[in-house]
Amino acid sequence: MRRPPLIVDGHCHLASSRCIPSEFFVGVARNMARKQFARERSGEAEKLGRVLELQYHDHDADRLVRKMDEAGIARTVLLAPDFTHVFKSQYSLEDMAAQHAAVRARHPGRFHVFFGVDPRWGRSGYDLFERVVDRHGFEGLKVYPPCGFSPSDERMFPLYEFCAARQLPVLLHTGPTTPTLDFSYADPYLIDAAAKHFPGVNFILAHGGVNFVEQAKLMCNYRANVYLDISGFPAAMSASGWQQHLADLFSQGINHKIIFGTDWPVFSMKDDLAAMVSGLLEETGPMRSLADSTVAAIMAGTIGKLLPSPSVATQASGIGPMFELEGEKP
Repeated sequence: MRRPPLIVDGHCHLASSRCIPSEFFVGVARNMARKQFARERSGEAEKLGRVLELQYHDHDADRLVRKMDEAGIARTVLLAPDFTHVFKSQYSLEDMAAQHAAVRARHPGRFHVFFGVDPRWGRSGYDLFERVVDRHGFEGLKVYPPCGFSPSDERMFPLYEFCAARQLPVLLHTGPTTPTLDFSYADPYLIDAAAKHFPGVNFILAHGGVNFVEQAKLMCNYRANVYLDISGFPAAMSASGWQQHLADLFSQGINHKIIFGTDWPVFSMKDDLAAMVSGLLEETGPMRSLADSTVAAIMAGTIGKLLPSPSVATQASGIGPMFELEGEKP
């Protein structure tokens, strides 16, 4: 198997504490402590939280770009979820948009951005998303259902209509997250109504190759506009290890729907980007039996097809929402 000519990380985050509320770090640290000690020990979550937060000071993505270069990753999709409706956040969505735009300007040609807006912000959230797409050329919508809503909630529909008009993909979180959020909204099946209603929008099931795999595979098989990524694969819960887990996934006949992603910096204390990429592409790795063209599609080609052309992403929309939106100001 030859190394693909281009690698694009389809699922990554800016390692910046300005984008992630402290309550989210606390929840993740509690998960880590419980995994490590079977039950949470007094003080362990706080210690782990402090260590974790130390990984989130790469505000301008200089460290991330160095890690990308070491791994041979040409471009990366940065995901900016909206937690501001459920967690107290020091920075506003406008601040987050400006930060991600500044990162793109600092590192030309290296980053795409999928920006998130909670549907409960209503009309003001819709206007904000349209504004950041117009102003910054962001290329997709990031949806985080565990914040407390279904991805097929009709309050999402105006955003999906906008994405259809601009040919913007939608990436939604599936599977577990910080324990302070609602896992019941993280099932891949919940996107079905929206995928049916918006056949012109491509939906990507984040972590779909790792969590809720059977449901994600079914959605990819039977909805032409549903894809999955393999982000989080180092944590795949498989008795035979993550490499065999992915080898099994790659034998299911949906490789044209699979997108490479790392979920950096979530696993930065365990593996760096170069180790993740080499683990996938080594001769004994999970891609060993795949054709070179299939490897190239998973590692870059499929996400490349889903991204909008610059002219489409930045043109004036000329459309309004499907129905009147109500909500708070983000």
